[in-house]
Amino acid sequence: MSQQQEQEYELDILDPATEQVIATVPGAVAQDVDTAVRRAAQAQQRWAALAPGERARLLRRFAVVVDEHREELAQSEVREAGHTVGNARWEAGNVRDLLDYAAGGVERLTGRQIPVPGGLDVTLLEPLGVVGVIAPWNFPMPIAAWGTAPALAAGNAVILKPAETTPLTALRLAELALVAGLPEHLFQVLPGRGDIAGEALVNHPGVAKIVFTGSTRVGRRIMALCADRMKRVTLELGGKSPNLVFADADIEAAAAAAPMSFLDNSGQDCCARTRILVQRSVHDRFLELLAPAIESVTVGDPADEKTDMGPLISKAQLERVRSYVDADAPGIRGKAPEGPGFWFPPTVLTGVDPHARVAAEEVFGPVAVVIPFDDEADAVRLANDTEYGLSGSIWTRDVGRALRVSQAVKAGNLSVNSHSSVRYWTPFGGFKQSGIGRELGPDALTAFTETKNVFISTEGPAQ
Repeated sequence: MSQQQEQEYELDILDPATEQVIATVPGAVAQDVDTAVRRAAQAQQRWAALAPGERARLLRRFAVVVDEHREELAQSEVREAGHTVGNARWEAGNVRDLLDYAAGGVERLTGRQIPVPGGLDVTLLEPLGVVGVIAPWNFPMPIAAWGTAPALAAGNAVILKPAETTPLTALRLAELALVAGLPEHLFQVLPGRGDIAGEALVNHPGVAKIVFTGSTRVGRRIMALCADRMKRVTLELGGKSPNLVFADADIEAAAAAAPMSFLDNSGQDCCARTRILVQRSVHDRFLELLAPAIESVTVGDPADEKTDMGPLISKAQLERVRSYVDADAPGIRGKAPEGPGFWFPPTVLTGVDPHARVAAEEVFGPVAVVIPFDDEADAVRLANDTEYGLSGSIWTRDVGRALRVSQAVKAGNLSVNSHSSVRYWTPFGGFKQSGIGRELGPDALTAFTETKNVFISTEGPAQ
Protein backbone atom coordinates (compact mmCIF):
# COMPACT_ATOMS: atom_id res chain seq x y z
CA MET A 1 0.00 0.00 0.00
CA SER A 2 1.48 3.31 -1.05
CA GLN A 3 1.84 6.21 1.34
CA GLN A 4 -0.42 8.29 -0.90
CA GLN A 5 -3.26 5.76 -0.59
CA GLU A 6 -3.02 5.81 3.22
CA GLN A 7 -3.35 9.56 3.43
CA GLU A 8 -6.64 10.83 4.80
CA TYR A 9 -9.02 12.45 2.32
CA GLU A 10 -12.57 13.75 2.18
CA LEU A 11 -15.40 13.60 -0.32
CA ASP A 12 -17.40 16.76 -1.07
CA ILE A 13 -20.99 15.86 -1.93
CA LEU A 14 -22.64 18.27 -4.39
CA ASP A 15 -26.28 18.98 -5.13
CA PRO A 16 -26.39 18.41 -8.92
CA ALA A 17 -29.19 20.95 -9.32
CA THR A 18 -27.27 23.81 -7.66
CA GLU A 19 -23.62 22.71 -7.67
CA GLN A 20 -23.49 23.55 -3.95
CA VAL A 21 -21.64 21.36 -1.44
CA ILE A 22 -24.25 19.79 0.83
CA ALA A 23 -21.98 17.50 2.88
CA THR A 24 -18.41 16.37 3.36
CA VAL A 25 -17.62 12.82 4.43
CA PRO A 26 -14.29 11.12 5.19
CA GLY A 27 -13.01 8.71 2.57
CA ALA A 28 -11.96 5.19 3.54
CA VAL A 29 -8.41 3.92 3.02
CA ALA A 30 -7.09 0.36 2.92
CA GLN A 31 -6.69 0.18 6.70
CA ASP A 32 -10.34 1.15 7.15
CA VAL A 33 -11.35 -1.64 4.79
CA ASP A 34 -9.22 -4.17 6.66
CA THR A 35 -10.72 -3.16 10.00
CA ALA A 36 -14.25 -3.35 8.56
CA VAL A 37 -13.66 -6.82 7.11
CA ARG A 38 -12.34 -8.17 10.39
CA ARG A 39 -15.31 -6.78 12.29
CA ALA A 40 -17.72 -8.05 9.66
CA ALA A 41 -16.31 -11.57 9.85
CA GLN A 42 -17.00 -11.72 13.58
CA ALA A 43 -20.48 -10.26 13.20
CA GLN A 44 -21.26 -12.70 10.40
CA GLN A 45 -20.56 -15.72 12.58
CA ARG A 46 -23.01 -14.49 15.20
CA TRP A 47 -25.58 -13.61 12.54
CA ALA A 48 -25.37 -17.00 10.81
CA ALA A 49 -25.78 -18.74 14.18
CA LEU A 50 -29.16 -17.10 14.77
CA ALA A 51 -32.27 -19.13 14.07
CA PRO A 52 -33.54 -18.43 10.53
CA GLY A 53 -36.79 -17.06 11.92
CA GLU A 54 -34.89 -14.55 14.05
CA ARG A 55 -32.83 -13.33 11.09
CA ALA A 56 -36.03 -12.96 9.09
CA ARG A 57 -37.69 -11.02 11.91
CA LEU A 58 -34.79 -8.56 12.13
CA LEU A 59 -34.76 -8.00 8.38
CA ARG A 60 -38.50 -7.32 8.44
CA ARG A 61 -37.92 -4.88 11.25
CA PHE A 62 -35.24 -3.22 9.11
CA ALA A 63 -37.84 -2.86 6.34
CA VAL A 64 -40.28 -1.23 8.78
CA VAL A 65 -37.65 1.26 9.96
CA VAL A 66 -36.76 2.14 6.36
CA ASP A 67 -40.44 2.72 5.65
CA GLU A 68 -40.71 5.00 8.68
CA HIS A 69 -37.84 7.10 7.26
CA ARG A 70 -38.87 6.86 3.61
CA GLU A 71 -39.47 10.58 3.12
CA GLU A 72 -36.19 11.49 4.81
CA LEU A 73 -34.29 9.06 2.57
CA ALA A 74 -36.09 10.34 -0.52
CA GLN A 75 -35.28 13.97 0.21
CA SER A 76 -31.62 13.03 0.74
CA GLU A 77 -31.61 11.27 -2.62
CA VAL A 78 -33.08 14.35 -4.30
CA ARG A 79 -30.26 16.50 -2.93
CA GLU A 80 -27.29 14.22 -3.48
CA ALA A 81 -28.33 12.53 -6.74
CA GLY A 82 -30.67 15.06 -8.37
CA HIS A 83 -33.45 12.49 -8.69
CA THR A 84 -37.00 13.70 -9.04
CA VAL A 85 -38.81 13.44 -5.74
CA GLY A 86 -41.27 10.90 -7.11
CA ASN A 87 -38.45 8.62 -8.24
CA ALA A 88 -36.64 9.08 -4.93
CA ARG A 89 -39.71 8.04 -2.97
CA TRP A 90 -40.04 4.95 -5.14
CA GLU A 91 -36.37 4.12 -4.52
CA ALA A 92 -36.71 4.31 -0.74
CA GLY A 93 -39.82 2.15 -0.97
CA ASN A 94 -37.94 -0.31 -3.14
CA VAL A 95 -35.32 -0.75 -0.41
CA ARG A 96 -38.12 -1.54 2.02
CA ASP A 97 -39.68 -4.03 -0.40
CA LEU A 98 -36.36 -5.73 -1.13
CA LEU A 99 -35.74 -6.26 2.58
CA ASP A 100 -39.23 -7.69 3.02
CA TYR A 101 -38.84 -9.97 0.00
CA ALA A 102 -35.41 -11.20 1.12
CA ALA A 103 -36.67 -11.80 4.65
CA GLY A 104 -39.29 -14.11 3.20
CA GLY A 105 -36.55 -16.29 1.73
CA VAL A 106 -34.57 -16.85 4.92
CA GLU A 107 -36.66 -19.76 6.14
CA ARG A 108 -37.09 -21.13 2.60
CA LEU A 109 -33.38 -21.33 1.80
CA THR A 110 -33.42 -25.10 1.62
CA GLY A 111 -31.11 -27.70 0.15
CA ARG A 112 -32.11 -30.98 -1.51
CA GLN A 113 -32.26 -34.67 -0.73
CA ILE A 114 -30.81 -36.62 -3.65
CA PRO A 115 -31.49 -40.36 -4.08
CA VAL A 116 -28.28 -42.41 -3.82
CA PRO A 117 -27.58 -46.09 -3.13
CA GLY A 118 -26.43 -47.08 0.31
CA GLY A 119 -27.32 -43.96 2.19
CA LEU A 120 -28.81 -40.51 2.31
CA ASP A 121 -27.43 -37.55 0.34
CA VAL A 122 -28.35 -33.98 1.21
CA THR A 123 -27.15 -30.56 0.15
CA LEU A 124 -26.65 -27.64 2.54
CA LEU A 125 -26.66 -23.98 1.50
CA GLU A 126 -24.14 -22.14 3.65
CA PRO A 127 -23.36 -18.40 3.67
CA LEU A 128 -20.20 -17.19 1.95
CA GLY A 129 -19.05 -14.96 4.82
CA VAL A 130 -18.29 -11.31 4.09
CA VAL A 131 -19.72 -9.82 0.87
CA GLY A 132 -18.54 -6.57 -0.69
CA VAL A 133 -21.15 -4.52 -2.54
CA ILE A 134 -19.93 -1.66 -4.74
CA ALA A 135 -22.93 0.48 -5.68
CA PRO A 136 -23.25 3.13 -8.42
CA TRP A 137 -24.42 6.73 -8.27
CA ASN A 138 -27.31 6.43 -10.70
CA PHE A 139 -29.64 4.49 -8.35
CA PRO A 140 -27.79 4.62 -5.03
CA MET A 141 -30.44 3.16 -2.75
CA PRO A 142 -32.13 0.34 -4.68
CA ILE A 143 -29.02 -1.07 -6.33
CA ALA A 144 -27.21 -1.10 -2.99
CA ALA A 145 -30.15 -3.09 -1.64
CA TRP A 146 -30.08 -5.54 -4.57
CA GLY A 147 -26.89 -7.01 -3.16
CA THR A 148 -27.25 -6.18 0.51
CA ALA A 149 -30.73 -7.56 1.24
CA PRO A 150 -30.29 -11.10 -0.15
CA ALA A 151 -26.71 -11.34 1.13
CA LEU A 152 -27.86 -10.56 4.68
CA ALA A 153 -30.82 -12.89 4.33
CA ALA A 154 -28.50 -15.74 3.31
CA GLY A 155 -26.50 -15.25 6.50
CA ASN A 156 -23.65 -13.07 5.28
CA ALA A 157 -22.20 -9.79 6.48
CA VAL A 158 -22.08 -6.89 4.00
CA ILE A 159 -19.63 -4.05 3.44
CA LEU A 160 -21.13 -1.49 1.08
CA LYS A 161 -18.97 0.99 -0.77
CA PRO A 162 -21.28 3.62 -2.27
CA ALA A 163 -20.30 5.82 -5.19
CA GLU A 164 -18.11 8.80 -4.32
CA THR A 165 -20.85 11.27 -5.28
CA THR A 166 -23.78 9.60 -3.49
CA PRO A 167 -22.85 8.12 -0.08
CA LEU A 168 -25.42 9.89 2.12
CA THR A 169 -28.41 7.55 1.78
CA ALA A 170 -26.15 4.52 2.19
CA LEU A 171 -24.71 5.91 5.43
CA ARG A 172 -28.21 6.56 6.71
CA LEU A 173 -29.34 3.03 5.85
CA ALA A 174 -26.48 1.64 7.93
CA GLU A 175 -27.67 3.74 10.87
CA LEU A 176 -31.24 2.52 10.39
CA ALA A 177 -30.03 -1.09 10.37
CA LEU A 178 -28.73 -0.57 13.90
CA VAL A 179 -32.00 1.09 14.92
CA ALA A 180 -33.78 -2.02 13.65
CA GLY A 181 -31.62 -4.25 15.83
CA LEU A 182 -29.22 -5.76 13.31
CA PRO A 183 -25.92 -6.71 14.99
CA GLU A 184 -23.18 -4.08 15.01
CA HIS A 185 -20.71 -4.37 12.10
CA LEU A 186 -22.99 -6.75 10.18
CA PHE A 187 -23.81 -4.05 7.63
CA GLN A 188 -21.11 -1.42 7.25
CA VAL A 189 -20.82 1.45 4.77
CA LEU A 190 -17.40 2.73 3.65
CA PRO A 191 -17.55 5.82 1.42
CA GLY A 192 -14.40 6.33 -0.60
CA ARG A 193 -12.70 6.51 -3.94
CA GLY A 194 -12.90 3.51 -6.19
CA ASP A 195 -9.15 3.31 -6.70
CA ILE A 196 -8.56 3.32 -2.93
CA ALA A 197 -11.48 1.95 -0.93
CA GLY A 198 -13.02 0.00 -3.80
CA GLU A 199 -9.80 -1.67 -4.83
CA ALA A 200 -8.92 -2.53 -1.23
CA LEU A 201 -12.33 -4.19 -0.82
CA VAL A 202 -11.94 -6.20 -4.02
CA ASN A 203 -8.42 -7.32 -3.10
CA HIS A 204 -9.07 -8.17 0.54
CA PRO A 205 -8.68 -11.92 1.17
CA GLY A 206 -11.43 -11.82 3.80
CA VAL A 207 -14.09 -10.79 1.28
CA ALA A 208 -15.72 -13.84 -0.31
CA LYS A 209 -17.70 -12.14 -3.07
CA ILE A 210 -17.94 -8.79 -4.85
CA VAL A 211 -21.18 -7.44 -6.26
CA PHE A 212 -20.51 -4.54 -8.62
CA THR A 213 -22.80 -2.32 -10.66
CA GLY A 214 -21.14 0.20 -12.95
CA SER A 215 -19.27 0.59 -16.21
CA THR A 216 -18.09 -2.35 -18.28
CA ARG A 217 -14.54 -0.98 -18.19
CA VAL A 218 -14.38 -1.05 -14.39
CA GLY A 219 -16.27 -4.35 -14.27
CA ARG A 220 -13.59 -6.01 -16.38
CA ARG A 221 -10.90 -4.82 -13.99
CA ILE A 222 -12.82 -6.05 -10.94
CA MET A 223 -13.34 -9.42 -12.58
CA ALA A 224 -9.60 -9.70 -13.30
CA LEU A 225 -8.71 -8.83 -9.70
CA CYS A 226 -11.22 -11.31 -8.33
CA ALA A 227 -9.89 -14.03 -10.63
CA ASP A 228 -6.50 -13.90 -8.90
CA ARG A 229 -8.16 -15.07 -5.68
CA MET A 230 -10.91 -17.21 -7.27
CA LYS A 231 -13.33 -14.75 -5.67
CA ARG A 232 -16.97 -14.91 -6.67
CA VAL A 233 -18.35 -11.95 -8.53
CA THR A 234 -21.64 -10.62 -9.86
CA LEU A 235 -21.37 -7.80 -12.39
CA GLU A 236 -24.20 -5.62 -13.69
CA LEU A 237 -22.60 -3.40 -16.30
CA GLY A 238 -23.41 -1.15 -19.24
CA GLY A 239 -26.16 -1.21 -21.81
CA LYS A 240 -27.25 0.16 -25.16
CA SER A 241 -30.75 -1.16 -25.22
CA PRO A 242 -33.00 -1.30 -28.30
CA ASN A 243 -36.62 -0.19 -28.49
CA LEU A 244 -38.08 -2.02 -31.49
CA VAL A 245 -41.27 -0.54 -32.95
CA PHE A 246 -42.92 -2.64 -35.65
CA ALA A 247 -45.44 -1.28 -38.15
CA ASP A 248 -48.26 -3.38 -36.68
CA ALA A 249 -47.75 -1.90 -33.18
CA ASP A 250 -49.90 0.71 -31.50
CA ILE A 251 -47.71 3.55 -32.81
CA GLU A 252 -49.37 6.18 -30.64
CA ALA A 253 -48.72 4.17 -27.49
CA ALA A 254 -45.16 3.37 -28.52
CA ALA A 255 -44.37 7.02 -29.22
CA ALA A 256 -45.97 8.18 -25.97
CA ALA A 257 -43.97 5.67 -23.93
CA ALA A 258 -40.64 6.20 -25.69
CA PRO A 259 -39.47 9.42 -23.95
CA MET A 260 -39.32 8.11 -20.39
CA SER A 261 -37.79 4.84 -21.59
CA PHE A 262 -34.54 6.78 -21.95
CA LEU A 263 -35.18 10.02 -20.01
CA ASP A 264 -36.00 8.46 -16.65
CA ASN A 265 -33.27 9.45 -14.18
CA SER A 266 -31.97 11.86 -16.84
CA GLY A 267 -30.93 8.93 -18.99
CA GLN A 268 -28.51 7.71 -16.33
CA ASP A 269 -29.87 4.19 -16.50
CA CYS A 270 -28.11 1.13 -17.87
CA CYS A 271 -31.50 -0.14 -19.13
CA ALA A 272 -32.31 3.08 -21.04
CA ARG A 273 -33.82 2.34 -24.47
CA THR A 274 -31.46 4.70 -26.32
CA ARG A 275 -31.62 2.96 -29.71
CA ILE A 276 -35.15 3.44 -31.02
CA LEU A 277 -35.49 1.11 -34.01
CA VAL A 278 -38.63 1.87 -36.06
CA GLN A 279 -39.96 0.01 -39.08
CA ARG A 280 -39.43 2.18 -42.12
CA SER A 281 -43.09 2.29 -43.18
CA VAL A 282 -44.08 4.03 -39.91
CA HIS A 283 -40.82 5.88 -39.24
CA ASP A 284 -42.05 9.34 -40.20
CA ARG A 285 -45.36 8.94 -38.39
CA PHE A 286 -43.54 7.80 -35.25
CA LEU A 287 -41.31 10.91 -35.32
CA GLU A 288 -44.37 13.15 -35.74
CA LEU A 289 -45.84 11.65 -32.57
CA LEU A 290 -42.55 11.56 -30.69
CA ALA A 291 -41.69 15.25 -31.14
CA PRO A 292 -44.44 16.73 -28.94
CA ALA A 293 -43.91 14.00 -26.36
CA ILE A 294 -40.21 14.93 -26.05
CA GLU A 295 -40.90 18.66 -26.06
CA SER A 296 -43.48 18.31 -23.26
CA VAL A 297 -41.02 16.74 -20.79
CA THR A 298 -40.52 19.11 -17.84
CA VAL A 299 -36.87 19.45 -16.86
CA GLY A 300 -36.12 21.35 -13.68
CA ASP A 301 -35.98 21.36 -9.90
CA PRO A 302 -36.05 17.69 -8.86
CA ALA A 303 -37.80 18.60 -5.61
CA ASP A 304 -40.79 19.93 -7.58
CA GLU A 305 -43.57 17.34 -7.83
CA LYS A 306 -44.26 18.41 -11.44
CA THR A 307 -40.72 17.79 -12.69
CA ASP A 308 -40.21 14.86 -15.07
CA MET A 309 -36.42 15.01 -15.36
CA GLY A 310 -33.69 16.47 -13.17
CA PRO A 311 -30.00 17.26 -13.74
CA LEU A 312 -27.12 14.96 -14.53
CA ILE A 313 -25.04 13.84 -11.57
CA SER A 314 -21.86 15.90 -12.15
CA LYS A 315 -19.95 18.28 -14.37
CA ALA A 316 -17.87 15.38 -15.66
CA GLN A 317 -21.01 13.50 -16.70
CA LEU A 318 -22.43 16.63 -18.35
CA GLU A 319 -19.27 17.06 -20.40
CA ARG A 320 -19.36 13.39 -21.37
CA VAL A 321 -22.93 13.67 -22.65
CA ARG A 322 -22.16 16.89 -24.52
CA SER A 323 -19.31 15.16 -26.34
CA TYR A 324 -21.79 12.86 -28.08
CA VAL A 325 -24.09 15.52 -29.53
CA ASP A 326 -23.15 18.04 -32.22
CA ALA A 327 -25.02 21.31 -31.88
CA ASP A 328 -26.28 21.15 -35.48
CA ALA A 329 -27.16 17.43 -35.50
CA PRO A 330 -30.71 16.84 -36.81
CA GLY A 331 -33.30 15.65 -34.34
CA ILE A 332 -35.77 16.59 -31.62
CA ARG A 333 -34.75 18.59 -28.57
CA GLY A 334 -36.56 19.54 -25.41
CA LYS A 335 -35.73 22.33 -22.99
CA ALA A 336 -33.52 22.45 -19.91
CA PRO A 337 -32.75 25.16 -17.34
CA GLU A 338 -29.79 27.47 -17.75
CA GLY A 339 -27.43 28.62 -15.02
CA PRO A 340 -26.12 26.54 -12.09
CA GLY A 341 -26.69 22.82 -12.24
CA PHE A 342 -25.69 20.01 -14.56
CA TRP A 343 -28.52 20.31 -17.09
CA PHE A 344 -28.90 18.71 -20.52
CA PRO A 345 -32.10 18.77 -22.59
CA PRO A 346 -33.97 15.68 -23.76
CA THR A 347 -32.49 14.87 -27.17
CA VAL A 348 -33.43 12.49 -29.97
CA LEU A 349 -31.10 12.36 -32.97
CA THR A 350 -32.22 11.26 -36.43
CA GLY A 351 -30.34 10.34 -39.58
CA VAL A 352 -27.65 8.63 -37.49
CA ASP A 353 -25.43 5.85 -38.82
CA PRO A 354 -26.01 2.72 -36.68
CA HIS A 355 -22.26 2.53 -36.06
CA ALA A 356 -21.81 6.18 -35.12
CA ARG A 357 -20.37 6.77 -31.66
CA VAL A 358 -23.66 8.11 -30.26
CA ALA A 359 -25.50 5.03 -31.57
CA ALA A 360 -22.94 2.47 -30.42
CA GLU A 361 -21.61 3.69 -27.05
CA GLU A 362 -23.43 4.08 -23.75
CA VAL A 363 -23.99 7.84 -23.43
CA PHE A 364 -25.59 7.58 -19.97
CA GLY A 365 -27.56 10.77 -20.49
CA PRO A 366 -30.89 11.93 -21.98
CA VAL A 367 -29.92 11.14 -25.57
CA ALA A 368 -31.43 8.59 -27.96
CA VAL A 369 -31.19 7.87 -31.67
CA VAL A 370 -33.96 6.80 -34.05
CA ILE A 371 -32.89 4.30 -36.73
CA PRO A 372 -35.21 2.78 -39.36
CA PHE A 373 -35.33 -0.93 -40.20
CA ASP A 374 -36.91 -2.85 -43.07
CA ASP A 375 -38.26 -6.15 -41.73
CA GLU A 376 -38.10 -8.46 -38.73
CA ALA A 377 -34.73 -9.92 -39.66
CA ASP A 378 -33.28 -6.43 -40.09
CA ALA A 379 -34.70 -5.36 -36.72
CA VAL A 380 -33.10 -8.30 -34.95
CA ARG A 381 -29.79 -7.69 -36.72
CA LEU A 382 -29.71 -4.03 -35.62
CA ALA A 383 -30.84 -4.87 -32.08
CA ASN A 384 -28.02 -7.38 -31.67
CA ASP A 385 -25.37 -5.22 -33.36
CA THR A 386 -23.89 -4.12 -30.04
CA GLU A 387 -21.44 -5.42 -27.45
CA TYR A 388 -24.13 -5.02 -24.80
CA GLY A 389 -27.15 -7.13 -23.97
CA LEU A 390 -28.96 -5.85 -20.91
CA SER A 391 -32.53 -4.95 -21.80
CA GLY A 392 -34.89 -3.93 -24.58
CA SER A 393 -38.48 -3.44 -25.67
CA ILE A 394 -40.57 -4.87 -28.50
CA TRP A 395 -43.71 -3.13 -29.72
CA THR A 396 -46.03 -5.29 -31.85
CA ARG A 397 -49.59 -6.62 -31.88
CA ASP A 398 -48.40 -9.93 -33.36
CA VAL A 399 -47.97 -12.48 -30.54
CA GLY A 400 -45.91 -14.78 -32.72
CA ARG A 401 -43.56 -11.95 -33.65
CA ALA A 402 -43.28 -10.90 -30.02
CA LEU A 403 -42.14 -14.42 -29.08
CA ARG A 404 -39.80 -14.83 -32.06
CA VAL A 405 -38.08 -11.50 -31.50
CA SER A 406 -37.88 -12.04 -27.75
CA GLN A 407 -36.00 -15.27 -28.41
CA ALA A 408 -33.78 -13.71 -31.07
CA VAL A 409 -32.68 -10.54 -29.25
CA LYS A 410 -29.61 -11.20 -27.12
CA ALA A 411 -30.50 -9.43 -23.89
CA GLY A 412 -31.23 -10.49 -20.34
CA ASN A 413 -34.42 -8.47 -19.81
CA LEU A 414 -37.05 -7.78 -22.45
CA SER A 415 -40.48 -6.17 -22.37
CA VAL A 416 -43.27 -6.46 -24.92
CA ASN A 417 -45.43 -3.38 -25.40
CA SER A 418 -43.87 -1.80 -22.32
CA HIS A 419 -40.52 -0.63 -20.99
CA SER A 420 -40.37 -2.54 -17.73
CA SER A 421 -36.97 -4.03 -16.85
CA VAL A 422 -36.54 -4.46 -13.12
CA ARG A 423 -38.84 -6.05 -10.57
CA TYR A 424 -37.37 -7.23 -7.29
CA TRP A 425 -39.22 -10.56 -7.55
CA THR A 426 -37.86 -11.46 -11.03
CA PRO A 427 -34.23 -12.08 -12.10
CA PHE A 428 -32.16 -9.26 -13.57
CA GLY A 429 -28.83 -9.31 -15.42
CA GLY A 430 -27.18 -9.02 -18.79
CA PHE A 431 -25.76 -10.90 -21.75
CA LYS A 432 -22.41 -10.21 -23.41
CA GLN A 433 -20.57 -7.14 -22.05
CA SER A 434 -23.54 -6.19 -19.86
CA GLY A 435 -22.46 -8.42 -17.04
CA ILE A 436 -22.21 -11.80 -15.36
CA GLY A 437 -24.70 -13.42 -13.02
CA ARG A 438 -28.20 -12.50 -12.00
CA GLU A 439 -29.62 -10.42 -9.18
CA LEU A 440 -33.11 -10.22 -7.64
CA GLY A 441 -35.87 -12.77 -8.06
CA PRO A 442 -36.55 -16.06 -6.30
CA ASP A 443 -32.95 -17.29 -6.60
CA ALA A 444 -31.28 -14.15 -5.24
CA LEU A 445 -30.34 -15.67 -1.88
CA THR A 446 -28.67 -18.73 -3.38
CA ALA A 447 -26.18 -16.47 -5.19
CA PHE A 448 -24.74 -15.68 -1.74
CA THR A 449 -24.32 -19.29 -0.61
CA GLU A 450 -22.00 -22.25 -1.05
CA THR A 451 -23.55 -25.64 -1.81
CA LYS A 452 -22.18 -28.39 0.42
CA ASN A 453 -22.96 -32.01 -0.36
CA VAL A 454 -23.22 -34.48 2.55
CA PHE A 455 -23.52 -38.27 2.12
CA ILE A 456 -24.60 -40.33 5.15
CA SER A 457 -24.11 -44.06 4.83
CA THR A 458 -26.95 -46.26 6.01
CA GLU A 459 -24.89 -49.42 5.70
CA GLY A 460 -22.82 -50.66 8.59
CA PRO A 461 -19.04 -50.65 8.47
CA ALA A 462 -17.49 -53.49 6.54
CA GLN A 463 -16.63 -56.50 8.69
